[in-house]
Amino acid sequence: MHDLAIIGGGPGGYVAAGRAGAAGLSVILFEKNNLGGVCLNEGCIPTKTLLYSAKVLEYTQHADRYGVNVEAPAVDFGAVLKRKEKVVRKLVAGVKAQMKAAGVEVIAAEAEIRGRSGEGFSVVADGQEYVARNLLLCTGSEAVVPPIPGLREGLGGVVVTSREILSLSEQPAELVVIGGGVIGMEFASFFNSIGTKVTVVEMLPKILGPMDDEISAMLQAQYARKGVAFQLGCKVTAVEGDTVVYETPEGETCRVRGDRILVCVGRRARLQGYGLESLGVEYALNPAGRPYGVKVDARMRTSVPGVYAAGDVTGFSMLAHTASREGEVAVNDILGVSDSMRYDAIPGVVYTNPEVAGVGVTEAEALQKGLDVSVLKLPMAFSGRFVAENERGEGACKVIVDNATRTVLGVHMLGNPCSELIHGACLAIEHKLTVKQLQETVFPHPTVSEILRETVSGLR
Repeated sequence: MHDLAIIGGGPGGYVAAGRAGAAGLSVILFEKNNLGGVCLNEGCIPTKTLLYSAKVLEYTQHADRYGVNVEAPAVDFGAVLKRKEKVVRKLVAGVKAQMKAAGVEVIAAEAEIRGRSGEGFSVVADGQEYVARNLLLCTGSEAVVPPIPGLREGLGGVVVTSREILSLSEQPAELVVIGGGVIGMEFASFFNSIGTKVTVVEMLPKILGPMDDEISAMLQAQYARKGVAFQLGCKVTAVEGDTVVYETPEGETCRVRGDRILVCVGRRARLQGYGLESLGVEYALNPAGRPYGVKVDARMRTSVPGVYAAGDVTGFSMLAHTASREGEVAVNDILGVSDSMRYDAIPGVVYTNPEVAGVGVTEAEALQKGLDVSVLKLPMAFSGRFVAENERGEGACKVIVDNATRTVLGVHMLGNPCSELIHGACLAIEHKLTVKQLQETVFPHPTVSEILRETVSGLR
């Protein structure tokens, strides 16, 4: 009997497996596809690899701004995809090595949970039964394909999800993106940079849904200048072959065609196909009473003793870094180590060019909650390093401060490389740092990170 069986080898599963194995537990990990899950194989890593190639192309196209002459820069679409595959293979191999070093037994097969078996839980894979005292569910999520007439019929052809678009053999001349969230905007960014005509159709009146309204509007404006067409507040009513039919806020019916139609309107937890029903775990329900994830407490425990869940299967914070931390919390509970999951300082990043990053409450959320706050803002140009490295670049830093305690409640940024700066804001929120403590912190100069200190420097 194993101490822990983990279903799913994504960021939640493999991080938990590594921690548990290193702590001396007997661990078995089931993954029917490649280790690394969606994030490593068809999400975070491949998309960021593509986006970096696009960023390099943009740098060369505008190299003259920095006194460097580059003649006729061009993208080799096939070579970009080939490099993406190389990066993924290398990192998958790295995860395999981590599992081996931690003594984790990896079963490369689909697992089916059969419920309780004596003092443990039964899992069957490739016709063999395995029993473990504890079970961690990390079954992940899948792309939502809404019931729009013609959309499902087009899947595998003109219509693609975030999985299939990573394996296109040819660059589309025109791309229609249904959904202006993080995934939609990252693909819009990549294809716009390499010369594809991009149209984004979004049902909400803004892109990047829950992210700060002002920062989202600034990013949209920059991409509109780059040539991306935005159709906001528009409802897609049908897909007719290579054409998306949508209704504007004014009730007008419009059409836009694309060589490819990318649907990325969200993801949903994988709750079917693994035998979860045999456990009798309680599900979290949406307002309509439909399950959207496995219900867990702050220690990632489900309603069934000995069964835990982490990552997208909870349907809550569908981010790789959230999943990894949730996996750690679950393992700590099994080990008897005091720990709990907190979501106040979970960062969100959009790897467009320029990047967007945010953590904590937004200005709109503070208003909705009736919080007494100060909103501090500075252009990124207040950072000398940003000006030196981002010719004609625009950006901003916003800090939301609680007026009573003077603690930082939220930080939201636009500008490169804010993905590498936001962790400082996470620490400030997680540990309830005050503005005074930030003001007294010595930041290295010259760095773009100084913008955080500069933004709060005037508040007393």
